[in-house]
Amino acid sequence: MITRYNKILLLLLLAVAGNAQTKDSLTYNRFLTGVTNNNMAYVAERFNVNQATARAAAAKMYPDPSLSFGWVDNGQKRLKMGYAFSTSVNWMLELGNKRQARSRVALSQLELTTLQLDNYYRNLRADATLAYLQAILQGNLLKVIKESSQSMSQFARTDSIRFVHGEIKAVDARQSKLEAGNMLNAVYKSEATHKAALLQLSMLMGKSSDTLYYPMVASSGFDREFNLKELMATAVSNRADILAAGKDKEVAGNMVRLAQANRLPDLGLNFGVAQNSGATNTVAPSPSTNVVSAGISIPLKFSGRSKAELLSAQYNVAQTGARYEQAVLQVQTEVATSYYNYISARKQVTQFHTGLLEDAQKALDGKIYSYRSGEINLLEVLNAQRTYNTLQQSYYEALNGYAAALVEVERSTGIWDINL
Repeated sequence: MITRYNKILLLLLLAVAGNAQTKDSLTYNRFLTGVTNNNMAYVAERFNVNQATARAAAAKMYPDPSLSFGWVDNGQKRLKMGYAFSTSVNWMLELGNKRQARSRVALSQLELTTLQLDNYYRNLRADATLAYLQAILQGNLLKVIKESSQSMSQFARTDSIRFVHGEIKAVDARQSKLEAGNMLNAVYKSEATHKAALLQLSMLMGKSSDTLYYPMVASSGFDREFNLKELMATAVSNRADILAAGKDKEVAGNMVRLAQANRLPDLGLNFGVAQNSGATNTVAPSPSTNVVSAGISIPLKFSGRSKAELLSAQYNVAQTGARYEQAVLQVQTEVATSYYNYISARKQVTQFHTGLLEDAQKALDGKIYSYRSGEINLLEVLNAQRTYNTLQQSYYEALNGYAAALVEVERSTGIWDINL
């Protein structure tokens, strides 16, 4: 028989099971493939290329002809003057190579849109890689805090036993217990931060949050030898946004040619057939007739005397040129900044390889031994523990900063050879 207490317990277990998240190990290559194929923002951006392709196809079309029909009643039923039927085809003949000019504009805009998509992916790939590294960092920081929490909990239990045997004072045992509780709260906070970083990976891959993807630990192969001048030259020639700025100048030049073509008038061509029924009155009888007509209409394009559209296009050319020069300067600044940050990050990581962590561990072990021997007080042990924790966290943050600095160098340069 199921009691009320058992029912409540069963409901709680079902609720926990319903909220449980699946765990999945995630390699960097698999992650980047998921971002490339399934990131919803990137999918939306790709439609811009499809739209530009459709506009380029539409720009090649000729003007549509128009077909008209007419019927005329001469209005003299008593005199039997008859009726007339007419059919005509009208077509606009564009002069000044307007169709070719429109097509050049649309094609250059398509190329510009493609370059803008490439630039979007350049930033998406770098941001996704940084998110992957951030998830690894938060996992490492959580591991440090968990190990410290477990060590402090064991330390607190040992102090509790020592207090019972009269080896230490009650205040020291109580302080150890408080430190263990405080460390456990830090674990809970770090767990939440770690889960948030993992959820960010799911979002970037276009996945739901019912699965937590745990990134595989990245390798430490982030050493590169760069030459700043070569990096700047590579960035100017490779970065998609710089290429897009150059293509924007081309679009502006094509817009000038289209504005020049639009100043010329177009010709209207007309071809028609009319049939007049015969008049059967006795005063002026006439047979039925068929009439074929053709004509040309020339619009009086007084608006072509205005240079407003042409001047606007010419100013746009000058503006895009200035934007290109500014983009080059901006890129060179970004490359130099990321390069110096990378050099600084490498020095920080190298500093940790001089034995800082090993010395901190030895110092902590020595403080614990001296405390248990009654030579020092608890405060010195806690200070040594905090120092060791801080150094471990700083080490993982330095590794993350080193990898992130490499990502920024390659992002700013427009190259990519990162494989975590």
